[in-house]
Amino acid sequence: MNKSKSWYDFLWVWAIIYFSLGFFNILFAWLGLIDFVVPLIFAVFKGNKSFCNRYCGRGQLFNILGAKLKFSRMKLAPSWLHSSWFRFAFLAFFLTMFANMIFQTYLVASGAESLREVIKLFWSIKVPWGWTYTAGTVSDWVAKFAFGFYSLMLTSTIIGLVVMALFRPRTWCTFCPMGTMTQTICKIKAR
Repeated sequence: MNKSKSWYDFLWVWAIIYFSLGFFNILFAWLGLIDFVVPLIFAVFKGNKSFCNRYCGRGQLFNILGAKLKFSRMKLAPSWLHSSWFRFAFLAFFLTMFANMIFQTYLVASGAESLREVIKLFWSIKVPWGWTYTAGTVSDWVAKFAFGFYSLMLTSTIIGLVVMALFRPRTWCTFCPMGTMTQTICKIKAR
């Protein structure tokens, strides 16, 4: 039986477009806020994780690469990887990195620190992509946020690709910080 595809079955293209645009112009990194705000809106107003289950382009991309293109070993992930303690510890770590990114943006905005045009993988490995931004195009704090946010999104995608290859395609989804936040919101709303 051939199921007809809906428009949202192609949202995996969004993940590719996002990273491609940011690779050439870091200011496109701001578009990633869509992936932060929309899941929370779904959880708050619909009380469910339909964004994660149906509309998440990154999850779809992992599924295509892992299941359809066979880049996944299709093994069960260790139970600790989807345990509550790990999910909330990873969320806390992720939110700490996000808060640090906001603080660094504030420092640049206040003039206490100058803009460093650098993308960091795993919050420490500097990637010299000097062509992504032309100084003076926008306020330095706008560019600083873009560099930090793109670093965060790229790092989390690489983590997702690694666990996709080692385990099942959507293993990332079991401890994704957005998924943990939306699930917590849904549980609170259900009370």
